Amino acid sequence: MDVFLWVALALLVLGVVGSVLPLLPGALLSVLGVVVYWVSTGFSDPGPIAFVGLTLVGLVALVTDYAGGMVAARFGGASTRTSIVAGVAGFLLMFLIGPLGIFVGVAGTVFALEYLEHQDAEESGRRALVATVGVLATAAVQALLTFSMLVGFVLVVVL
Repeated sequence: MDVFLWVALALLVLGVVGSVLPLLPGALLSVLGVVVYWVSTGFSDPGPIAFVGLTLVGLVALVTDYAGGMVAARFGGASTRTSIVAGVAGFLLMFLIGPLGIFVGVAGTVFALEYLEHQDAEESGRRALVATVGVLATAAVQALLTFSMLVGFVLVVVL
């Protein structure tokens, strides 16, 4: 096997790992792995249909990663403004206190802003809980998508 195949496989494996470790851009690494190998083969392997399919799965995983918390907060009944602020807070706190920062940022922001707006602790808590569960669910979805990219790549290119 050539070096570019090993690099691609390493990036795809890191993509799966990165889908559950917040500071590692899992979906982006997976897409990069597919692109590196595709370019190294002169745009011939994987074929165009497999390349587009794998890349689209990676882009869906990327969008899920970055928008999942905001969508979950909105789904839980939080306002659009609260959802956006919670997504930004979770993202920023991730760099300050690690993976816990995502949950603290999203849950704390949703609870605080919804409580300030509605003065209902029970409803604010429910919305914060839904947003937090949504963040966990998006990590699971991203892990599934990046793993499916790895399996698909191996089936199409290696086997």
